[in-house]
Amino acid sequence: MKDLAKKLSQEFAQTSIENTLKAISERFKNKITFSTSFGQEDQVISHIIFTNDFPVEVFTLDTGRVFPETYKAYNETLTKYGKQITSYYPETTAVEKMVTKKGPLSFYESVENRKECCNIRKVIPLKRALANMDIWITGLRASQSDARAELDLFQYEESFNVIKYNPLTNWSLNETMDYIKKNNIPYNTLFDKGFVSIGCEPCTRAIKKGEDFRAGRWWWEDNSKKECGLHAPEQLEQTTKINIKHIK
Repeated sequence: MKDLAKKLSQEFAQTSIENTLKAISERFKNKITFSTSFGQEDQVISHIIFTNDFPVEVFTLDTGRVFPETYKAYNETLTKYGKQITSYYPETTAVEKMVTKKGPLSFYESVENRKECCNIRKVIPLKRALANMDIWITGLRASQSDARAELDLFQYEESFNVIKYNPLTNWSLNETMDYIKKNNIPYNTLFDKGFVSIGCEPCTRAIKKGEDFRAGRWWWEDNSKKECGLHAPEQLEQTTKINIKHIK
């Protein structure tokens, strides 16, 4: 699949997002899915999928710790497009065990604890969502962080055994917001308050002028660890006791 990802990147390098989505949704019928957290980038992609009625499953990971504003954006998206978005939740027993043993704010105590929480609330549900899928569409942009600077249009994600399609790879934040305004797309209003990268409420803050795009995520940690495991699963495996490759 690594070679296939490279071929797809070459094939669709000069193709519009709409035409690429049309082609791959036909080529990988019932094997293509899109994950949304209702951030700016994800709203752009949802708009393109829904308005063109592409046969792509859209899902979200509900960690149980998201902002009220995120739920509002979720509901506004359902209302505007009238399309289904599947919600995946963490396993109740795993959350109960973690919180009972370590408390509701254990993620502030260490990187290991934080990534354990991310693993239970995000990565394991994502594993279920991506089961039997060939293509995983994401809202990643290369300029979001140093870790994403080398982002390809299509790339193989070995830990989930899928090919990721990153249609907004070369988009800037300004281009993203201009598209949203031009097309009257609902978005998370926290963005207007300086929250440019929005995750769980306890782990996200607004960024300050001049700060990095991801500075508001897990702000108490070193800047080199600004991933939760969804898009850098190898980091997660090195720091948690749960190896996602062996989750059934």
